[in-house]
Amino acid sequence: QLQLVESGGGLVQPGGSLRLSCVASGFTLHYYAIGWFRQAPGKEREGVSCISRSGSTTNYASSVKGRFTISRDNAKNTVYLQMNSLKPEDTAVYYCAADVKINPSECVYYGMDYWGKGTLVTVSS
Repeated sequence: QLQLVESGGGLVQPGGSLRLSCVASGFTLHYYAIGWFRQAPGKEREGVSCISRSGSTTNYASSVKGRFTISRDNAKNTVYLQMNSLKPEDTAVYYCAADVKINPSECVYYGMDYWGKGTLVTVSS
């Protein structure tokens, strides 16, 4: 069974940090660019960050640039999202998604092949 599983969400105070993990099972992430998305209550899902197959290319939404860092460990079949200086407006369900790519240096926020079920991040005092 091919699936992505996110973990690491939880309740954190403003200014705090969390690290989300996205683990693939049933397939290897080596052939996939990975995107992190989030959806807050009453809002549309948005792309937060993505990383290419090789890890050479990363992209961040302007709202998280300088605070979030995406990385990958292909040996562990895992992608991470380190979130620092969290704000209440970062509260959302965070999803990872995989996009098979021929170009090892490309990542995008559309046409994803597999999605995880999400992990909830709540930033509140």
